[in-house]
Amino acid sequence: MAEKAYTPRKRFGDRATDWLYPALTFFGAIVLWQLVVVATDIHAIVLPAPTTVVARMYSAFSVLAENTMPTVIAIVVGFLGALAVGLPLAILIAASSTFEKSCYPLLLGSQGVPKVALAPILIVWFGFGFLPKVLIAALIAFFPIVIDTVAGLRSIDPGYIYLTRSMGASTAKIYWRLLLPNALPHMFAGFKVAMALAIVGAIVGEMVGANNGLGYIVVVANGNLDMALVFAALVWLVAISLLLTGLVELIERISLPWSRKSRNQFMDHLRA
Repeated sequence: MAEKAYTPRKRFGDRATDWLYPALTFFGAIVLWQLVVVATDIHAIVLPAPTTVVARMYSAFSVLAENTMPTVIAIVVGFLGALAVGLPLAILIAASSTFEKSCYPLLLGSQGVPKVALAPILIVWFGFGFLPKVLIAALIAFFPIVIDTVAGLRSIDPGYIYLTRSMGASTAKIYWRLLLPNALPHMFAGFKVAMALAIVGAIVGEMVGANNGLGYIVVVANGNLDMALVFAALVWLVAISLLLTGLVELIERISLPWSRKSRNQFMDHLRA
């Protein structure tokens, strides 16, 4: 079978559909939401109409904008903290069977503890404010980083390791020049999941114990039965999530253009 030509026009068309299909699905969901509210005449306290949510978002724009930066900072710091802990831990697990046998089962078992249950404990230890929500974000985010990094480090063909060993490469050089570059596609998959979970962790921290941030706005609005503001804050969070996860994907595209292109071409052959 002859390979399909990958022309600039086709590449532009693929990028256009990457945005077009989600946009159509989003607007379809909004229209369906509006129709359900109008057809059922449901009370705004239960489910506000999209038009009401947009109007409330406009009226509360300054409040939402003011509380966005604390949330974004907590998300980013928590994500970076998860990277700082998760990457060395994953390398140690992959490098040492003793360390893996000692820590890996405990790491898996710890994920059965709901992180929401840890939030009050962290607040007792560190008080209200910035640190507890960063710690919750980091605790939730670091697990997929560890799992995907370990999987990536172990995905290498052993023949490459034997080859580099025969050429006199040290263990450190093998990790730096061979294993880590090979693991990057797996690692970025974990990074995207971790970023999404860091957002959840930061919001949980703000809802349990904070005096600012979008999670705090959701709690206050819910207590005041201002459901339009609750939904406006949730839509605002969706936009933030898209921006932050999109930033991670952009870094992946810049760092690994060869990986994404080869995967896309492979999937094109399967779909042909």
